[in-house]
Amino acid sequence: MDACAALADSIDRLAERGHSNRRFLKELGRVGGVRRGPFWLTDAGSGGSNRLQGRGFAPEFDDDTTGQARHFAGTVAVTARIGGGLARWLTTTVLRDRPDTADGRLSAEAIEFARLIRSGELAQADAGAWVRSRICGCAGDGVEESDRPAG
Repeated sequence: MDACAALADSIDRLAERGHSNRRFLKELGRVGGVRRGPFWLTDAGSGGSNRLQGRGFAPEFDDDTTGQARHFAGTVAVTARIGGGLARWLTTTVLRDRPDTADGRLSAEAIEFARLIRSGELAQADAGAWVRSRICGCAGDGVEESDRPAG
């Protein structure tokens, strides 16, 4: 399954609901198994759950697991609640996702995504396309990076 494309499709559907930017980011967390309400902290602390298992992420974000959609969505939801600075500290210090790793780079993109949505620099209607162009493994032509010929 192309979990990155499914993540972007989920974001497109969520954008159609007309939530505030903050609520939109929290709702996105549900894709990563981070509920709204008081149990979000428990969900985030346990790593959420893989509701969109699969691959499809660009090589720089692919950690050879099927949980990157959960990672992205969960990081977005946590960032919406605690802010980018603390989220960055938690991902690098507590989770040990160094900035030069696939998980570290994906966390940085999730934090940036949350910042852009919260500030209004990225419209919810454009958020799915942002994910497709920034973190998914295809160049917009439907061909996975792993299926491209070398050279």
